[in-house]
Amino acid sequence: MKKTIMFVLILTITTAVCFAQTDPVEGFWLSIDENTNEVTAGWQIFQQNGRLYGRIVSIANEYRGLIADQVRPNYRDFPIQNVALNTLEVAGPPWIFGLTRRGVGDWRGGNIIDPGDGRMWNCRITFRPAGSSVGRRTFQTDTLEMRGEIGLGIGRSQFWQRSDEQTASNLWLD
Repeated sequence: MKKTIMFVLILTITTAVCFAQTDPVEGFWLSIDENTNEVTAGWQIFQQNGRLYGRIVSIANEYRGLIADQVRPNYRDFPIQNVALNTLEVAGPPWIFGLTRRGVGDWRGGNIIDPGDGRMWNCRITFRPAGSSVGRRTFQTDTLEMRGEIGLGIGRSQFWQRSDEQTASNLWLD
């Protein structure tokens, strides 16, 4: 009987620890423009209720308080309701939302809104560890492949670099 209780206790603790671990996509990241190779924003990627979300924490070469006036007042399935989104600051709202986990470091089925132009894309996020390769690209640091698609695989990818909270949060102009 004691062995059974001990086994169940260990199994419960192990299961809780496994499910409590964060996914490698979570944390702070710097978005990198695929044409200029320059940092555009600092992001925080996080899980909430089994879904993945991302919010801008700072924007490179902009002043705090920038309003997302290029977005529509609302979007299908956006997690913030009853507020006109085009009146909110760019930093803060979850512009990446609703992704579900397909595997460790692999999230799909959600959306990303570009607050600069208001377009919404289907979103796919894939973690690429330092030293891994995709095609001719080898990643020197932990990287997120952020893929926005309009359907049938048509879209574009950006490759974001891992950051820390302080760096990601301090891209603003003073």
